[in-house]
Amino acid sequence: MIKGTSIIGVKKGNKVAIGGDGQITHGETIFKSHAHKVRTLYDGKVIAGFAGATADALTLFERFEVKLKQFKGNLMRSAVELAKDWRTDKILRRLEAMIIVGDKKNLLIISGNGDVIEPDNNIAAIGSGGPYAKAAALVLIKNKNLSPKEIVEKSLEIAANICIYTNTNRVIEEL
Repeated sequence: MIKGTSIIGVKKGNKVAIGGDGQITHGETIFKSHAHKVRTLYDGKVIAGFAGATADALTLFERFEVKLKQFKGNLMRSAVELAKDWRTDKILRRLEAMIIVGDKKNLLIISGNGDVIEPDNNIAAIGSGGPYAKAAALVLIKNKNLSPKEIVEKSLEIAANICIYTNTNRVIEEL
């Protein structure tokens, strides 16, 4: 099974950052070390990052962007509608991925079980290194001088030092 990722999102005030490492792993082998698992959507007004099967996640990005256009950038409504489709559509139901999405107002995790989760502490993390990155972010967010992007960067660095499925090649987007 292909795995290996750390995706973390942090929201502070009206700023949000989502970042991910670049490693894709199959068993004990690194397949790719510079994957881009985070991108902007909806004309740069939304950030999304994925963990799980790459083709499945790209399918979800496409579907989510359609929802964003349909609901004029309303992140929460788009997330709920995607989750409903994901849970009820026979093909989508088989997709193995999770995504974190954020804009200046919201930070959400969308799962294939039909969950749309607005995380506590404005910190969302998924993937094999997600718990390590989240633990680091929980401490770092208390530092009033750090921006969401700085917290994401430092959290991913810590995760890469702990999780064998996480590397130091990062892509971080901030709004």
